Amino acid sequence: MDRIAVRAKRKELGISCMLNTEVGAVLAVIRRPLSESYLSPQETDHCDSSVQQSLKSLRALIFNPQQDWRTIDPSVYLSPFLEVIQSDEIPASATAVALSSILKILKIEIFDEKTPGAKDAMNSIVSGITSCRLEKTDLVSEDAVMMRILQVLTGIMKHPSSELLEDQAVCTIVNTCFQVVQQSTGRGDLLQRNGRYTMHELIQIIFSRLPDFEVRGDEGGEDSESDTDEIDMSGGYGIRCCIDIFHFLCSLLNVVEVVENLEGTNVHTADEDVQIFALVLINSAIELSGDAIGQHPKLLRMVQDDLFHHLIHYGASSSPLVLSMICSCILNIYHFLRKFMRLQLEAFFSFVLLRVTAFTGFLPLQEVALEGLINFCRQPAFIVEAYVNYDCDPMCRNIFEETGKVLCRHTFPTSGPLTSIQIQAFEGLVILIHNIADNMDREEDEGNEEDDNNSNVIKPSPVEIHEYIPFWIDKPKEDFETWVDHIRVRKAQKRKLAIAANHFNRDEKKGLEYLKYNYLVSDPLDPMALASFFRFTPGLDKTMIGDYLGDPDELHLSVLRSFTHTFEFTGMNLDTALRTFLESFRLPGESQKIERMIEAFSERFYDQQSSDIFASKDTVHILCYSLIMLNTDQHNPQVRRKMTEDEFIRNNRAINAGNDLPKEYLSELFQSIATNAFALSTHSGPVEMNPNRWIELMNRTKTTQPFSLCQFDRRIGRDMFATIAGPSIAAVSAFFEHSDDDEVLHECVDAMISIARVAQYGLEDILDELIASFCKFTTLLNPYTTPEETLFAFSHDMKPRMATLAVFTLANTFGDSIRGGWRNIVDCLLKLRKLQLLPQSVIEFEINEENGGSESDMNNVSSQDTKFNRRQGSSLMGRFSHFLALDNVEESVALGMSEFEQNLKVIKQCRIGQIFSKSSVLPDVAVLNLGRSLIYAAAGKGQKFSTAIEEEETVKFCWDLIITIALSNVHRFNMFWPSYHEYLLNVANFPLFSPIPFVEKGLPGLFRVCIKILASNLQDHLPEELIFRSLTIMWKIDKEIIETCYDTITEFVSKIIIDYSANLHTNIGWKSVLQLLSLCGRHPETKEQAVDALIGLMSFNASHLSQSSYAYCIDCAFSFVALRNSSVEKNLKILDLMADSVTMLVKWYKTASTDTANSYSPASNTSSSSSMEENNLRGVNFVHHLFLKLSEAFRKTTLARREEIRNRAVTSLEKSFTMGHEDLGFTPSGCIYCIDHVIFPTIDDLHEKLLDYSRRENAEREMRSMEGTLKIAMKVLMNVFLVYLEQIVESAEFRTFWLGVLRRMDTCMKADLGEYGDNKLQEVVPELLTTMIGTMKEKEILVQKEDDDLWEITYIQIQWIAPALKDELFPDEEI
Repeated sequence: MDRIAVRAKRKELGISCMLNTEVGAVLAVIRRPLSESYLSPQETDHCDSSVQQSLKSLRALIFNPQQDWRTIDPSVYLSPFLEVIQSDEIPASATAVALSSILKILKIEIFDEKTPGAKDAMNSIVSGITSCRLEKTDLVSEDAVMMRILQVLTGIMKHPSSELLEDQAVCTIVNTCFQVVQQSTGRGDLLQRNGRYTMHELIQIIFSRLPDFEVRGDEGGEDSESDTDEIDMSGGYGIRCCIDIFHFLCSLLNVVEVVENLEGTNVHTADEDVQIFALVLINSAIELSGDAIGQHPKLLRMVQDDLFHHLIHYGASSSPLVLSMICSCILNIYHFLRKFMRLQLEAFFSFVLLRVTAFTGFLPLQEVALEGLINFCRQPAFIVEAYVNYDCDPMCRNIFEETGKVLCRHTFPTSGPLTSIQIQAFEGLVILIHNIADNMDREEDEGNEEDDNNSNVIKPSPVEIHEYIPFWIDKPKEDFETWVDHIRVRKAQKRKLAIAANHFNRDEKKGLEYLKYNYLVSDPLDPMALASFFRFTPGLDKTMIGDYLGDPDELHLSVLRSFTHTFEFTGMNLDTALRTFLESFRLPGESQKIERMIEAFSERFYDQQSSDIFASKDTVHILCYSLIMLNTDQHNPQVRRKMTEDEFIRNNRAINAGNDLPKEYLSELFQSIATNAFALSTHSGPVEMNPNRWIELMNRTKTTQPFSLCQFDRRIGRDMFATIAGPSIAAVSAFFEHSDDDEVLHECVDAMISIARVAQYGLEDILDELIASFCKFTTLLNPYTTPEETLFAFSHDMKPRMATLAVFTLANTFGDSIRGGWRNIVDCLLKLRKLQLLPQSVIEFEINEENGGSESDMNNVSSQDTKFNRRQGSSLMGRFSHFLALDNVEESVALGMSEFEQNLKVIKQCRIGQIFSKSSVLPDVAVLNLGRSLIYAAAGKGQKFSTAIEEEETVKFCWDLIITIALSNVHRFNMFWPSYHEYLLNVANFPLFSPIPFVEKGLPGLFRVCIKILASNLQDHLPEELIFRSLTIMWKIDKEIIETCYDTITEFVSKIIIDYSANLHTNIGWKSVLQLLSLCGRHPETKEQAVDALIGLMSFNASHLSQSSYAYCIDCAFSFVALRNSSVEKNLKILDLMADSVTMLVKWYKTASTDTANSYSPASNTSSSSSMEENNLRGVNFVHHLFLKLSEAFRKTTLARREEIRNRAVTSLEKSFTMGHEDLGFTPSGCIYCIDHVIFPTIDDLHEKLLDYSRRENAEREMRSMEGTLKIAMKVLMNVFLVYLEQIVESAEFRTFWLGVLRRMDTCMKADLGEYGDNKLQEVVPELLTTMIGTMKEKEILVQKEDDDLWEITYIQIQWIAPALKDELFPDEEI
């Protein structure tokens, strides 16, 4: 405690010493000799008697204070110094010392805000300082005093007790400081700089306290006076002084100076120096106040109205420096107060930034405006907020879209070298693109599915309007559950309104119908909807609007009344309101239409007027007519004698309910019209921000929803980028083309990749356009250059190599979103191969054809989110950086790298193989487009081949890629291959299509895919069916295909039959395999391999045959047996296997019969049971059909040239009939049918062949061979007849059938062999007849009956065929 007391005592003593020193210094200056003073001896005496006495009194108290200095009233030790400052007779030097003394007192803080009398003391200091007298001094001393005053003013505001100052005192301080600044003009630069610095410091101090000012709870509306009633906790200065000071700062923007122009007349122009000074202070005030300004209505209204109006007014017509400061000020307002500045910000962009950047007159001003736009684009939230608040609002301009297009337009290079503004715009465009891409990726990284499962869903389909929503009514964000959907619908409405405006301008009826069709107006029609369309839709023909509103129809009148209600005339003069009204349309020429429109306007204007000038709306109506006539009179060049002001006033006497309007009011109207004519344009277009338009904007502010603060949403990001995507790609591409700087090229590629990052979310056409642009720079697709020129450009220019790397990088990274762009990628790939820049080692297809992964594994891979995001960006751009770092010719030469090795280095970085080997992660649409491009390229579409070898190599390369894709995507084969099949059908119609190389190179690959599918043994059999359909059309494209590809076909078909026949499940699969096997068996070099494959199938894999495939197998077997030069041994083996295959028919028949029996149940009368029974019966019949087909094959084989084969075919026929006798369940009619259609024709054909040989010369050997076969066939007939006798005898057709047997016996018995001698069949036929008739008698089938003529017919036929057998067969019987 003692130490604290000692320290406090020491401090008190120090304060006393300081005060004593300051008093002494002031007294010393006052007592200076006469030669150093401006005062006379009498004046010095006067000072001694008053000011000096006060100072001496203070000195007497300094070392004998009754209490601590902190508790003493500050006025005690401040008053003497203030008296010195305020004295008229004190020299400037003494005033300066006194000011220094006060400054020292303030700095060491002898008192604080808790000291008694501190408030009065602070206010007295302000009063004393601001009333300082400097009447007798020179300029140098005066400058010194003024600089000391500035220091003291700053010291006052920095003192802890400054918060006790009254509002008026603070305003006085600021005003005094500004007076010093003004007085310093023309003096030393030091004083002026100090004055401005002090002013800046004062503003910072004052407005830094604004966030701490309390707001009363009753603070409210626009007319509230609560701003002036606000107080802080200490009762010091508050919002009142801030309002006054801010108003003062805004008024500085209007300070003008008088300058003389070239014509010698004086004109008033804004003082640029003062404007810049004011903008610096305003910026400081906004930066330190922040969003606290929004809590104080009057201060906020001042920013909304006064400040913004001045900034917009001077922004478009000021110097670059002023515009730069204005842009900084607007950006600060955006950060802190944009919630309240929605329309003001739109107006600033519309009337300042966008207008200045579009104006090509003054380049420095353009650069500043462009930099202002870019600064806004740098703000993370600006682009989405601008799009949501303006581009998606039908009542506002497309600020984001116009900003993006302005940057694109200025980025686009001209014929000369790149200018600074082009580089600046390019940087801004890149910032804009990166901003969107980063935000979209950031949303993916930070997205929370629990909050909103659909928030990140990208729907490729455009937004549709399905119901009527008033487009002119904007509701708060909180009113919508799905706010993003609402915003997108609003944007769709805005687009539709623009289209409707175009239709309306051409045809009123079509325009209105379009509005109804797209739910932009209600049905029945709401007049306000149509009125809002006329009022707020840009681009409408104002003449057509006027004609519609002036129509006397009731609907048109309702629309007119609603149209006037879209205006807010509150606070406007009559001429201002009328100008605003007439600017929205063009007055029609008919007086009646004008009458109706002016009447509607007058009623609306009168209802919104708060003054008592007009007695009724009729007064407004009459005066409006008078103003329109005055406008015509004053501004029509055909009117020579102009109306005077007195005449105008005289013409409008007694129109106000019999009274006169104020003369001053009429005079003001006259001057307004005479000075500025009504704007009566036909089409809407750019307008100036005049006072009446500003009043209208402020009126709209009262009803418009506040600026919406929103976070980025990927759907909105995609929509907003779509509005500038086309120009962005064109601008960046042109910049890439014209630039040679490595860093700029790198930035272009970076921008292109960011475009792709955005385009991957539902903007596939944009990504295709991007790839097409990049492909152009590769020089690979230039049709006008030779391969040598292309190779030279690629090897010696970094730009083509960068573009090539970019193209394939995009293909690898964003392949899931590429659609039509695959065609360009494939063309580049083929051109690289043509230039021999694509060695086979570069393309490493990482595909396991044996395993290939399970279907579930592949589905898991394909379902992963493959979207590119910013986490991958660093590695991707790192590859380009590495490319740029190594792409140095000198370095490459030093390393001993050839041009080919340098090019190969680039190609390896492209990772071309991964595009195809990892195509399993691509979406369905991308796989379809990639496959189509490759198939069409393989067919020669868009390709030019110089040699046949080049064509074959290109086709093979394309097919390799197609097959790689197919093998990588077997798990979804059903999805993409039907389209591939259609593409294969289409290529045959191409004008330059060459079928041989296309099929020759494609068939092996298709067979590989087929084997992969069969090896996978999928549950779904559709992939198998699809691939065999394609194989079928491939070998049928041209008749020479089999001759060209027989070895390949035989190899793969044999492998399928031997190794994968168990996995062949489809009808078309078996049909294709066996048809191809049959065709290959006809070729000498593959005949043996094909026959062996068939024998293997029928010997070891016959169980894999189905009933459907069995028929194809029989056809194939017959085709082999029928070949002339085939091996007899193998043919006989095939015939034996065919005969043995009846066991399969028996098994199928039993299965079908069992199912038929099981289908009978107590519920067999139901429809389901009936259907099952029909299917089973159909199965039984199909087995019989297959047996008949097998028999037909044997029958046809019996005509073979080689006797061994004929005879084996006949015996095989007998064998098949014998094996199927009991087990195939033939009905009597079925048995007769089979014999009648197989065995009878066999005998007939052999008999005909026998007779044919008998007529030939030197054909006895062939004739006797055929005779032997016919003998065997006759025996087969007998044997089959006897085997089936008990069945067929029950048929009603037996009599006819028996006659057929006897007729064949007769034919063979009487065959005339001509010169070759006797017919040896005559020895066989009697034996056969004897056996058959004997058997029939034994079974009592052939007996005499009264009602049966079978015996009689037989008896007669035997007499005719072989009379010698009559007695033997019928010994005791006669007719």
